[in-house]
Amino acid sequence: MLADETLDKIGQKVTVAGWVNTRRDHGGVIFVDLRDQSGLVQLVFNPEKKDIFALAETLRDEFCISAKGEVRKRAAGLENPGLKTGKIEIVIEDLEILNKAEPLPVATREEGQKSGEEMRLRYRFLDLRRPSMQAMVKRRAEYNAIIRDYMDEHGFTEVATPILANSSPEGARDFLIPSRVHPGKFYALPQAPQQFKQLLMVGGVPRYYQIAACFRDEDPRADRLYGEFYQLDLEMSFVEDGEEVRRETEPLIVDLVRNFGQKKLVNVIASTAKQSTVDRHDNELSRDDEILIPRLTYTEAMEKYGTDKPDLRFQMELVDLTEVLANTNFKVFQTDCIKAICVRGGADLSRSQIDQFTEIAKKEGAGGLAYLTYKDGSVQSPIAKFLSGQELKEIADKTGARDGDAVFFGADDRAKVNKVLGILRNEFANHFNLKNPDEVALAWITDFPFYEYDEHNWLGRGGIEFGHNPFSMPKGGLETLQVAKTDAEKLNIVADQYDMVMNGYEVCSGAVRNHSPEIMYEAFGTIGYDKAYVESKFGAMLNAFKYGAPPHAGCAFGLDRIFMVLSATENIRDVVAFPKNGSGVDVMMNSPSAVEPGQLVELSIQNIEKAK
Repeated sequence: MLADETLDKIGQKVTVAGWVNTRRDHGGVIFVDLRDQSGLVQLVFNPEKKDIFALAETLRDEFCISAKGEVRKRAAGLENPGLKTGKIEIVIEDLEILNKAEPLPVATREEGQKSGEEMRLRYRFLDLRRPSMQAMVKRRAEYNAIIRDYMDEHGFTEVATPILANSSPEGARDFLIPSRVHPGKFYALPQAPQQFKQLLMVGGVPRYYQIAACFRDEDPRADRLYGEFYQLDLEMSFVEDGEEVRRETEPLIVDLVRNFGQKKLVNVIASTAKQSTVDRHDNELSRDDEILIPRLTYTEAMEKYGTDKPDLRFQMELVDLTEVLANTNFKVFQTDCIKAICVRGGADLSRSQIDQFTEIAKKEGAGGLAYLTYKDGSVQSPIAKFLSGQELKEIADKTGARDGDAVFFGADDRAKVNKVLGILRNEFANHFNLKNPDEVALAWITDFPFYEYDEHNWLGRGGIEFGHNPFSMPKGGLETLQVAKTDAEKLNIVADQYDMVMNGYEVCSGAVRNHSPEIMYEAFGTIGYDKAYVESKFGAMLNAFKYGAPPHAGCAFGLDRIFMVLSATENIRDVVAFPKNGSGVDVMMNSPSAVEPGQLVELSIQNIEKAK
């Protein structure tokens, strides 16, 4: 019987099993808090039961036990209101030690000092016993169930796609699997089920989904797991517009945020019969309102926020001052692009704090960080004397600066200015605690560049490369590709691609797919790949597209990252049962590890040591 099931069993004999959470000796009576998946219940051992009492004296934290006894009410004044079972206790008549536990290397209780992450990962099987981790595992199962129910209700069919697949250039390194049966050849773990789900569309499956395991050899970071992650992968046939996919999927995310995560949605559009309004506070959105997530083009996001994954829980937009300061005599501002951000309360920043923000700007390539502060009715700054009264007035008007604020500038080429101020915007928000963990801001980012310049592309040469992957449809189709002759024209091509961002994280990526062999050949040919290369990499898809492939579109939501945001943590390893550490190592299972030489011989592989 579970601990929380004993509440209504007063006067009855019950058997419970679990782990010793704590043991206390009080005046000849031993109290043990037994912990199981439902919580804690207090066990009482009286000295009259000599053998049982003697055995109870040997109990230590995390011993695995089974105990039988009678449930009784606690005496008046001895209830524990902080415990679900705090009004009852079990007087033990029989005790069995199922397994002993050695002294614990990590904490299994929430109280006291939390163990370091490396030790928690090394002993994850113990760390998972903590109530918060137990709750995470249960919540993750509930989360997956909600997603599956939604997809089933909306006509999607769950299909499992292969794990052993072919190597496909999709923007990250593959994990390669050598073939023993076919020496010298390799499988690859899928970075995503991209090709298979498109082939399902060709195969007549109208709507597909899968909670898919994906594998990418990318460097780990706080919001990205190393090696493997899970995504809600989906595809819809006879779809020619990405808006249809966005409309179909965003109610699921809104529901997860509001009902599962119990977070406040901010900066969303509430559509009612009378009007549509952007509610930045979201305190009183009706549950009957249709919620529409805002759309921003890639260009708008970069120009306003300096990033394609902006955190919209706070404002602080980038303000373009290039025209305002076009004729300035201040040499620092005599450049291609001048932008600024107004930081509310920024006038109270100390000199040392401004220096810290300046160092951040310099690390991103800025020469320095010019600023104005507005305090006691005057403008204070080392650069104020270089600007005319009219320029100072127009800066204040355009940025909305008022007493107590500070305005920080970026002056350089447009891309660098956007990047530097975008990073500073995020840093200022951290400093002034503008990121409310109880709020969630969502946005769709659309119209990404189809191509971008990449110093290291698939063929090992610098040049124009796909901005995302070759499976997206360029807006305008074949004609757009054919008329683009110069590099500048190619870089201006827009893909019918879209991402969803959540609190500054990319949590979804999708696109209308390229389902035409002719367009695919042209998309590759435009940047120097011949037909032979395309056929060698995507032969199965190209062949399938020749047999009546329907137009289709889809996307994939990063389930680990969404769950991380809804769990109000910034470390994705906190929401996964068995993650690898920050170096990509499973310190519990000692993986990756060396293998026996004979195994390499079977696989026709020679291990070459790199020079140190």
